[in-house]
Amino acid sequence: MIIAIDGPAASGKGTLGKCIAAHYGLAHLDTGKLYRAVARDTLAGGGDPSDAEAAFAAAKALDPKTLADPALIDGKLGEAASLVARHPGVRDALLAYQRSFALRKPGAVLDGRDIGTVICPDAEVKLFVTATPEERARRRYIELKRAGMAISEEDVLAEIRRRDERDKGRATAPLRRADDAVLLDTTNLDIDAAFRAAIDLIDAAMGHAGRAG
Repeated sequence: MIIAIDGPAASGKGTLGKCIAAHYGLAHLDTGKLYRAVARDTLAGGGDPSDAEAAFAAAKALDPKTLADPALIDGKLGEAASLVARHPGVRDALLAYQRSFALRKPGAVLDGRDIGTVICPDAEVKLFVTATPEERARRRYIELKRAGMAISEEDVLAEIRRRDERDKGRATAPLRRADDAVLLDTTNLDIDAAFRAAIDLIDAAMGHAGRAG
């Protein structure tokens, strides 16, 4: 079983993805970390995230074992990640790994921005998780503050808006809700409520899929 979770930055999809995967006993992949890692390695090599060739080289050489790097939470890295994610070559280089991960037995949960539309268009269940930009900025600000990073909530909101614009407007694999994805707005939900709502939606979708089959 493949569960695809898409949505904008700080919508809660990553936390939900982990909880959902644990609930169903499935593997979990936060695909945003792939792009953050590519951005990290591009910068570490002296490259510019806006440079397609430098980003592509970093994507081809990426070691998935480094996805646990705590530095990937850095807000500035998120900005760089949205830049490398615009390059078609980078997305192509990461495509095979993501699809291979999705085929793990007994299944997997992948969250990102193009899972239900590009990576796993045939996923049994698709969720599109969202929240208002202001609420997403508040959550990301708290997360960064806890990590000891000095940044204002206003700056985080500005970054969120820039990322939304880039993610939705890029030519390759733009952020959009798949036609068959179920919408989950977490603006007024804490993580427990969002998790319960997601499980209800997934169980309902699985039941529907079973009846259809």
